[in-house]
Amino acid sequence: MSDTLMHNYAPLSVCFEKGTGAELWDTKGNRYLDALAGIAVCSLGHAHPAVSQAICDQAGKLVHTSNLYAIEKQQQLADKLTALAKMDNVFFSNSGAEANEAAIKLARLFGHSKDIDQPAIIVMEGSFHGRTLATLSATGNRKIHAGFEPLVQGFVRAPYNDVEAIQSIARNNPNVVAILVEPITGEGGINIPAHDYLKQLRQICDENDWLLMLDEIQTGICRTGKWFAHQHSDITPDIMTLAKALGNGVPIGACLAKGKAANLFQPGHHGSTYGGNPLVTAAAKAVIETCEKDQLDRRAAELGNTLLEGFKRQLDDLEGVVDIRGKGLMIGIELDRPCAELVKIALDNGILINVTAANVVRLLPPLIISEQQAEQIVDTVSKLIRDFLA
Repeated sequence: MSDTLMHNYAPLSVCFEKGTGAELWDTKGNRYLDALAGIAVCSLGHAHPAVSQAICDQAGKLVHTSNLYAIEKQQQLADKLTALAKMDNVFFSNSGAEANEAAIKLARLFGHSKDIDQPAIIVMEGSFHGRTLATLSATGNRKIHAGFEPLVQGFVRAPYNDVEAIQSIARNNPNVVAILVEPITGEGGINIPAHDYLKQLRQICDENDWLLMLDEIQTGICRTGKWFAHQHSDITPDIMTLAKALGNGVPIGACLAKGKAANLFQPGHHGSTYGGNPLVTAAAKAVIETCEKDQLDRRAAELGNTLLEGFKRQLDDLEGVVDIRGKGLMIGIELDRPCAELVKIALDNGILINVTAANVVRLLPPLIISEQQAEQIVDTVSKLIRDFLA
């Protein structure tokens, strides 16, 4: 690694030069099938013509003005997102962590509006919400915290997918004002809660006058077979955060709000120099329009079922495979042992995957993969796992 780069990453030696669709080529001309999509970012694949054209057209006109002035593309994107999510308004940031920071600030404003001096937010063990001081404090992973103490106060931890734990906190902690939760944990290992988990959290929030805040940074924008993962549960949150696939690689985040959360921010409460500038909102608008036109929510659901069925057919009876789970094109294969080395092994075999929570193979392929590429992912990854466990 170059000494001119800080050593906070440990990248693999490969360097990609170009991509198209679900395929990438490195600087040596080797081709790879991308089953990770830049960690759920490039859902339309690489060099998608609609996104590329939107970026080029906008860059040739105007890249940035700041939020001191109205931005037409920002308003158009806000109109589309709020209509799709049935929310009232949106704040645009540059990343998912910043979107979650906005959500945390909204929760604190909400608490202070109720005369709660020390407002607290319930967060889940095994969660991941970002790496800023507030969002790493909200994250339920000790490895993320280590070395950055003192953590930001105001977070109460509960086990994921445990409604009784939330009810117990409600009875005993009068400072709670919100719940922040992922509909499916991504970094935590593709954990899918009980089908009525979010609906019960919605009910608890309504009964206690709390905000339900959903981190859909990884699950949003058609990834799970719906536009947003909470739509599987037929609920609407008070606050929802997005990023990753929203820009297909262009840095943009969003914090959407509804009802009592929608008017908490007033001028001077929050802001971003770059957030929602003409370039990024033009790209995101092209992403949303493409997902609508190509019905990529339905495609993710169909291809996700194909992948799950394929993996269960090839791996279900294999000793060492603990679980195969997923929703749409968000797949996790849990093994009974650490398996981080599979990332490099897969790379050497021409496919990009990820391992999270130490022992879960995470697959987040672009939503535009072909049926043939879906079969290739199943066959290649299954063989790698069989060989690894042998």
